[in-house]
Amino acid sequence: MQIQLRYGKDGLVVEVPDGNLAHLLRLNHLPILEDAPAATRQALAEPIDTQPLAELARDRRDACIVVSDITRPVPNGLLLPPILEALESAGLPPERTTVLIATGLHRGNTPEEFAVMGLEAALARGVRVENHEARNRDHHEYLGQTSLDLPAWVDRRYVEADLRILTGLVEPHLMAGYSGGRKAICPGLCAVETVLRWHSPQILQAPEACAGNLRNNQVHAQALEIARLAGGADMIVNVTLDEKRNVTGVFAGELEAAHLAAMEVAERQTKVVLEEPVDIVLTTAAGYPLDLTFYQGVKGMIGAAPIVKQGGTILIAQENAEGIGGPEYTELMLGMTSPQEYLQRAFRGEVCCIDQWQVQMQERVLRRAELMQYCTGLDRATLEKLFVKPVSSVEEGLKEALARHGSQARIAVIPEGPYVLACLRDDPVGSRSVREMVES
Repeated sequence: MQIQLRYGKDGLVVEVPDGNLAHLLRLNHLPILEDAPAATRQALAEPIDTQPLAELARDRRDACIVVSDITRPVPNGLLLPPILEALESAGLPPERTTVLIATGLHRGNTPEEFAVMGLEAALARGVRVENHEARNRDHHEYLGQTSLDLPAWVDRRYVEADLRILTGLVEPHLMAGYSGGRKAICPGLCAVETVLRWHSPQILQAPEACAGNLRNNQVHAQALEIARLAGGADMIVNVTLDEKRNVTGVFAGELEAAHLAAMEVAERQTKVVLEEPVDIVLTTAAGYPLDLTFYQGVKGMIGAAPIVKQGGTILIAQENAEGIGGPEYTELMLGMTSPQEYLQRAFRGEVCCIDQWQVQMQERVLRRAELMQYCTGLDRATLEKLFVKPVSSVEEGLKEALARHGSQARIAVIPEGPYVLACLRDDPVGSRSVREMVES
């Protein structure tokens, strides 16, 4: 059977043996918004558990609108114009509004990338567009410690703004359960000291720190605590998208209430439950822009882990056109003996590096399954240093995996990679709803 995978900008068509294909896991179909701009304006005028944006903006000194960086396909071109219109109608002109890119520890986005990110309309209106810089302590304000003693350092431009709006995409997140909501602040606007502690080995080691789970998940809980210490938000505007990046929902309102509403729709759209695991999972890093780097592609690997048998094989196709990742992650990966050895040192407190959390997630996968990768952005020698087995084609990888697991081996294919929340019926994610997790 021919299946098109999300790969780079153009996709990748692969052949999967019909006799072994047990599951083709895609996002569940939800109706798209036929008039997304109108739906966005309605959401801003009739938000969840708060006043309309135009009323919230009245008599405010200035505004900060937080947007995701280029690694997230948030439709900023849809969201920003009606937000700015509402602010202007309340007497808040564009020159008193800053669009702040929540880069977390990612690199800053360039002016050339602003067009790809859908920021042209905002720039044309005269707003400032600026990158968060996690490594510049002077840009952050200390807001106290969390219940787990994490220091809350948050971008001062956000903390000091008179009106604060968070935007984002809600989808499964490999550690925090779901993206969106509080994650625009933590890690999006936090200093490196905060992110390092939030992503510490001790917090990430818990099995609850996984995609789709919010119950007893300290990655989620600590991010929410830090967002609260930062004063939350006057309004969030989050979206859900289908596999073609069409908008299936716009959720505006109070931070926690609107985020819960968005997560419930994301759950209905992304959650696919299997009765039993398979021998082989073929997955992706969800194509451009998420598969620009190997770092981001780890999300596809960990997203496949819940449905593969212990000792099974995960084969991921990701382009990695920008290489391994940021300088810290690249140096870390190319310099270590093994993920296992590095994490032993990290747990002993001997090392603490930016991006080591992605090593921890990959090591979790390697404890469960063989990991193969098809890639055109990195050579075979480099891939081997990244602790994956390189293959010259997806078909070659499947052939090798079938030789290992037998001619009757069962394959699951996830063309959308981490955008699909794959789980088993009897695991915590498969057996509970988002609302049950939040309210328990």
